[in-house]
Amino acid sequence: MKVCLSSTANNLDAQLDPRFGRCAYLLIVDTETLQFEAIPNSAAGQTGGAGIQAAQTITNKGAKILITGNIGPNAFRALSAANTEIITGASGTIREVIEKFKKGELRKTNAPTVGDHFGSQSNQERGIWRI
Repeated sequence: MKVCLSSTANNLDAQLDPRFGRCAYLLIVDTETLQFEAIPNSAAGQTGGAGIQAAQTITNKGAKILITGNIGPNAFRALSAANTEIITGASGTIREVIEKFKKGELRKTNAPTVGDHFGSQSNQERGIWRI
């Protein structure tokens, strides 16, 4: 099964990034073989629309499940419209998270978990964290 995970680096031993739209990499992983494609998230540094662009990237790659720490409202709507299952609250290395997923230890979310622009550089600099 092809899933996408938000990642801090381009390998399976990287930590899952708790930010979807602003993660460093999107890893598309085959959960059976652990073969993967690491896609640098070109939207991570943008001032707006990062979640929507990241959602379009994984939809275009054919991933039907996203595993991340948090998801904002715009990305949530875009992924829901594409019938992508969204799993939040995950943590650990990519490899550990995949094992948790395969064991059924992770749960689908039915709503965004953070507000707009969560984790953006401009909000971090101002000390603003919308949750």
